[in-house]
Amino acid sequence: MKRCLLALFVLGAIACGTGQAKNPVVVVKTSMGTFKVELFEKEAPITVKNFLKYVDDKHYDDTVFHRVISDFMIQGGGFKKGLSKAGNGREIKAQEKKTGDPIKNESANGLQNKKYTLAMARTNEADSATAQFFVNVKDNDFLDRANARDKVGYCVFGKVIEGSAVVDKIKNVKTKMLVPGFGDVPTDDVVIESIRREGK
Repeated sequence: MKRCLLALFVLGAIACGTGQAKNPVVVVKTSMGTFKVELFEKEAPITVKNFLKYVDDKHYDDTVFHRVISDFMIQGGGFKKGLSKAGNGREIKAQEKKTGDPIKNESANGLQNKKYTLAMARTNEADSATAQFFVNVKDNDFLDRANARDKVGYCVFGKVIEGSAVVDKIKNVKTKMLVPGFGDVPTDDVVIESIRREGK
């Protein structure tokens, strides 16, 4: 009987030891409050590794949510604070942060652009994402690979797990057009003060 119990204990310990590690969590501190994001490392390994490199390099410190559309998404991570005061294209360009090389689009990972998920922003090129990301503020199924007009879609790699009310506050700020073709910019900067791994 004792041997059976010991065997069960050992098997239980092995099972616990082989359990999957928890997903990384980052804390996004903004001028309008703080929210936390769980990153889906298994489903989007390239994207999460890329995002965390920018986090660890403190790339996102003092950047802004530069594109806010209340019934769509909030986008940030690419421009320095002060953008809302830019008066021409040259000044806008001066606020743009340098980034690393673009990464492979992992939009085929099965994750969907549901409300409060994070996805990578990109150009019309499939594999062009660098540092900019957006938070979906409603279900945006048309951004999923299965439904996307370009048959590529946008890669989801995380989800807000705490502080969604802050996202809702940000989505409702007043916006303006800085110059033709560069609109939906908050009238006053919504600053990403920092993004850090939880516990750091």
